[in-house]
Amino acid sequence: MTQQRYLPANEIRDRFSKAMSDMYQTEVPQYGTLLELVAEVNRETLEEHPELRQRLEAQDEMTRLGVERHGAIRVGSPDELSMLRRLFAVIGMYPVGYYDLSEAGVPVHSTAFRPIDDDALARNPFRVFTSLLRLELIESDALRQRAKRILDQRDIFTSQARELIERFEAQGGLTEDEAAQFVEQALETFRWHKDATVDLETYQALHDEHRLIADVVCFRGPHINHLTPRTLDIDEVQRRMPGVGINPKAVIEGPPRRECPILLRQTSFKALEETTRFAGDAEGTHTARFGEIEQRGTALTPKGRALYDQLLGEGRKRAAGLDNDAHQAVMGEVFEAFPDDLEAMRQQELGYFHYHLTAAGKASAPQPGVEIEALITEGLVEAQPITYEDFLPVSAAGIFQSNLGGGENDAYAGNANRDAFEQALGAPVTDELALYAERERASRQRVLAAIAG
Repeated sequence: MTQQRYLPANEIRDRFSKAMSDMYQTEVPQYGTLLELVAEVNRETLEEHPELRQRLEAQDEMTRLGVERHGAIRVGSPDELSMLRRLFAVIGMYPVGYYDLSEAGVPVHSTAFRPIDDDALARNPFRVFTSLLRLELIESDALRQRAKRILDQRDIFTSQARELIERFEAQGGLTEDEAAQFVEQALETFRWHKDATVDLETYQALHDEHRLIADVVCFRGPHINHLTPRTLDIDEVQRRMPGVGINPKAVIEGPPRRECPILLRQTSFKALEETTRFAGDAEGTHTARFGEIEQRGTALTPKGRALYDQLLGEGRKRAAGLDNDAHQAVMGEVFEAFPDDLEAMRQQELGYFHYHLTAAGKASAPQPGVEIEALITEGLVEAQPITYEDFLPVSAAGIFQSNLGGGENDAYAGNANRDAFEQALGAPVTDELALYAERERASRQRVLAAIAG
């Protein structure tokens, strides 16, 4: 009996990511302009900084740079979230991290579905930041029940998508033909539909509570609301956006510009105001989808993250209300307390690093029992920063608010509930810091085993 050949999850994810990018470019033409701008800036940055190209090549990141995207969606119920977990598992993406956005006045909590091993990240590190609406935070019982009834009546997945997910789980993979069908059917969950599922009065009531609630509840599914390429110079992209007809948000979120970037910096263009037809044939507009750009740096250890959080809080207080140039100048001053040197970050255990043999290390005689620091001093081993693959709650909330017209509500704040989120998800979320720590530990062990002969 001939054994079925199943397509690797990495291959299906790569196809799905590219199909989603094509779909979004058709839906939001400015996204195509944004991709061209980011590609142009990346090309120029690599030409001007050959050492950066060498580092990215050493980290196996050049191949992923052009395809790297992250999307964001918002779902309304535990059943939707749980089914999404199963859908993303087909393409090798798993829930990593818990994010409480209620702290920033946004009534959701979230995780990021993404690949987790080195080979998968190198192939295509597609991520989808996925938020679950927290109906329990809506103060009005009548409005809360109204929203729940609407959500209970919809199914955001096609019947074929459900069948293919079940087939994947039963047989352990999808064939070439099944994978092609899966990409086509799964994409329907994320497609934009201009027709709302509710009347204008219901939409307005939910919108008045919070724009994001209306966005989640009033449509057929969790339309992808942004798809983010990765740039190597976010300041230059921000500067050039108006020149190509794109209106950027006021301030770049995250840490300031540095010689050695850390964590994540993000900016975006303003959300589109889109014509929407409501039940009863009323017409209006809805604002949800926008363009975002990100620049990624080194993943930080708990010690590094504590210092980062302290400096970010101080910087945001001092820079409140300033334009981007002044904001970045203030943040730059505050972040002088965070070493802007990779070796200093490594020695002070502020960041995570990947260890690998240099050419000299590969050619050297066996050295059993030698310490990693001695190997680095001898030039036999090199430490490269591990790229941050995750998100920052403050930055995510800042992007939400700037594109949804503010909408902060202090009544939502301080309502973290990871247990409830994981119960809705149907699985625990993986701790992102544990993943980075394990990647660093494993790379050290491989190096020491190889050098010992």
